Amino acid sequence: MLKTCPGRVYLVGGAVRDKLLGLPVRDRDWLVTGAGETDLTAAGFRKVGKHFPVFLHPLSHEEYALPRRAPDASAPPGFPDPALYADLSARDLTINAMAMDADQQLIDPFGGEQDIRRRQLRHVSSAFADDPVRILRTARLHARYSHLGFGIAHESLRVMSELSGELKAVAPERLWQELSRALSEPRPSVFFEDLRECGALRVILPELDALFGVPQPAKYHPEIDTGVHTLLVVDRARQLSEQPRVVFAALTHDLGKALTPKHILPHHYGHESKGRPLVEAVCQRLRVPNDWRKLALGVCAYHSHCHRAQELKPATLLKTLYALDALRQPQNLEHFVLACQADAQGRSGLHDAPYPQADMFRHALKAARQVQARPLVEAGFEGEKLRQKIDRARVKAIKNL
Repeated sequence: MLKTCPGRVYLVGGAVRDKLLGLPVRDRDWLVTGAGETDLTAAGFRKVGKHFPVFLHPLSHEEYALPRRAPDASAPPGFPDPALYADLSARDLTINAMAMDADQQLIDPFGGEQDIRRRQLRHVSSAFADDPVRILRTARLHARYSHLGFGIAHESLRVMSELSGELKAVAPERLWQELSRALSEPRPSVFFEDLRECGALRVILPELDALFGVPQPAKYHPEIDTGVHTLLVVDRARQLSEQPRVVFAALTHDLGKALTPKHILPHHYGHESKGRPLVEAVCQRLRVPNDWRKLALGVCAYHSHCHRAQELKPATLLKTLYALDALRQPQNLEHFVLACQADAQGRSGLHDAPYPQADMFRHALKAARQVQARPLVEAGFEGEKLRQKIDRARVKAIKNL
């Protein structure tokens, strides 16, 4: 425990939770009671943030915060610190509402340790409803710990359902912050399943919610339901890549299937082009970063091209590489083929099915990039004629693979 901080200092939140779970503690957050902002700054702490400021320790740079609520007079008799109780009582889940004092003694007024043993995510109090984003945070933690057997308590899921409509008024940036973090959890599908169960998915991602119940040909999709398929793809993408933008592209790749006319179901002709405006709408609404948007649009438009790589003409392969801007940014292709591989393998019973199409695109890119423009420029070609010459040379290189 650090001794340079004024007041009483407690380790709080996720660090305590993960310590009790036996997991690595990556970030430590501290709560300070019995002192104020002036005391902290005088001790050399640096204040950051405006709405909910924290103070960075001058040596460790760890975050120290002051209680966000006044000391709670209703703290249980004998509770050592009413200010600490007030802070913990305002937190979202019991497993996040624990603290450790300077002697490493656990302070657990709301049964967080017991809920860890029960593998239960349970809200602390009615204060959960103070911020509807806690719906997403709870679902995200479920996606993180579901492999350990955690589930959401029935009463907490009921509160999430009652609160889901309020997500309409939440700033897009806050929604995106939680959603994008969920894409890096071990099982992102759990996050979206929880949102669907409590009604939040149709509020923040109606384009995804609309996929559930839409059938696909059983020959290619044993799981049939497009929404179920999408969540299988999301989890497979997370297994294949640590890049969350790949998982986001997997999440949005089939949005166009929700627009398929009923009379042609379970087939989805042209769903790639129909999906692009929906991907654009999601990205605009949630303020999705531009590089994520470009990849998602590319996967939406061209994932069928990747699946049919062995049938494509060399010129079509090159056209796809150009559309992905892969000649200039080769990582774009790698992220593209991983999302497409996830689509192919995100089907019941096909998790480990071979996907040689990815290597076909990789080899095509390598061949195309080996074509040098300099000899053609030195030969006097310029402008449109130069571009045509380069294209023909690249098509030939791909053809000769």
